[in-house]
Amino acid sequence: MNSPLLGRVIAEALVLAGVGEVVICPGSRSAAIAVGLAQAASDGGLRLHTRSDERAGGFLAVGLARSTGSAAIVVTSGTAVGNLMPAVMEARHAGVPLVVITADRPATLVGSGANQTTEQVDIFGNHVVDDLRLASTDAAPDAWFAGMARVIHSALGTRTRNPGPVHVNAALTEPFLADEVTFNRPAALHVAASESAPATALTTGPQTVVLAGDASLGVGMRAREFAEQARLPLFAEPSSNARGGDCAIAGYRLLLDGDLGTQIGRVVCFGHPTLSRPVTRLLGRADVEVVMVSDRSWWPDPAANVSMVCDDVTLEPQPEAWLDAWRAADRYLPAANPDGLITGVELAAAVVAHATGNLVLGSSNPVRDADLAPIGPADTVCWANRGLSGIDGVIATATGIMLGTGEPTTVLLGDLGFLHDLGSLHIPAGQPVPDLRVVVADDDGGGIFRTLEVAGSDWFEPLFAMPHGRDLGAIASGFGWPTRPVTDRAELAARLSAPINGIEVLVVPIDPERAAVR
Repeated sequence: MNSPLLGRVIAEALVLAGVGEVVICPGSRSAAIAVGLAQAASDGGLRLHTRSDERAGGFLAVGLARSTGSAAIVVTSGTAVGNLMPAVMEARHAGVPLVVITADRPATLVGSGANQTTEQVDIFGNHVVDDLRLASTDAAPDAWFAGMARVIHSALGTRTRNPGPVHVNAALTEPFLADEVTFNRPAALHVAASESAPATALTTGPQTVVLAGDASLGVGMRAREFAEQARLPLFAEPSSNARGGDCAIAGYRLLLDGDLGTQIGRVVCFGHPTLSRPVTRLLGRADVEVVMVSDRSWWPDPAANVSMVCDDVTLEPQPEAWLDAWRAADRYLPAANPDGLITGVELAAAVVAHATGNLVLGSSNPVRDADLAPIGPADTVCWANRGLSGIDGVIATATGIMLGTGEPTTVLLGDLGFLHDLGSLHIPAGQPVPDLRVVVADDDGGGIFRTLEVAGSDWFEPLFAMPHGRDLGAIASGFGWPTRPVTDRAELAARLSAPINGIEVLVVPIDPERAAVR
């Protein structure tokens, strides 16, 4: 029975596999793992982050994994594990390499009513790409190392090209701490990556557009490069990291249901497009050929209309007239009343124009408003939790991205998303404070529902909009961070242009009646 040894093996396995960022949430049962990780961190093998709330810690780990390539989170047994489900679900659908390590009680206690003991094995179901069961009662450090190596490479998608979260459930028995832990550290396991296929050459024929959904910087840049080489209109969602260059059509969403949209015969799709109804309708049209370019073994096909899947594509430069027609038609929503409240689209456009380093967009209206903004600076990397498009964990994810990249980060989110992740404004003493500007679009409730059928119902206000009626600035200032309400357009531009130093919160009341087409 050697929990300290198992804890140290888990830590060393993460180091050997190159997982350099680990989030720890406090707990008794996980003490052996936490101490093992602390010892590894003191040797310079990894960097530790702590959070008291497991849900916030989970999304912090998601942000760290997205920005650095991989991350792990450690929690104790019981409800702590259940609090990780939202982050695990997002990581699964977004293909984020996340190693979830949960401490567990011995198997003999499961089902006995023992304190903090529940069924943790397979708790995440098919939301993980692999799992591993470890027990300190097994005197098998070599097997522990081997199992950890396998499951970490599953998270990375080294052989499968299907990265995602994995679950390591470690049953630990007392004692959890020891004066000294000795073991033989093995060499790192070298796993060859699966090879991608050569690029597929597309034929000239249908009027073709390039659609870039939520994607990494590398995938987004490839989408933009392909569009520019082939001289095709580029429809790039904000978090595609393709939204730039002379082929990008900023207001494409407003044009897809018009005359130009009806002429589209082929869509070459990169990333994970899920943002707007016009795009969904386009991908489902029977007269449109959909080519999916994916760097994973999995590809999105929500309309069941994909006709080709490939690793990469090429196409000879097409006649410029097709691209010119889209550029000539490109337009934005009408300007708002300068004497009235700032609109969501105005706010998003201002944030996009002034953001540097990283820009993180919350789900619901903010990311959709940014999808109608003029093309922003090319040096900004854009992120969003679009795997499942939940409003939860946005501040925590942005914090992880900032800490992972070391770049100042702006996050734009709605008021309900802000309230949902309010606890992530709590940074434990001694932990690094991120350079994070949190911009809250405050329309006093669920503004996105105003664009849906239920908006005319008597039940809209109490069941869907659910006005919060709270002073969000006062709430945020309770955490000790500089907070300011902003209603003036000139002041907004000045605030967004200022350097980011630590955490600050800008609360911007916006016009709830001027929601953009979805």
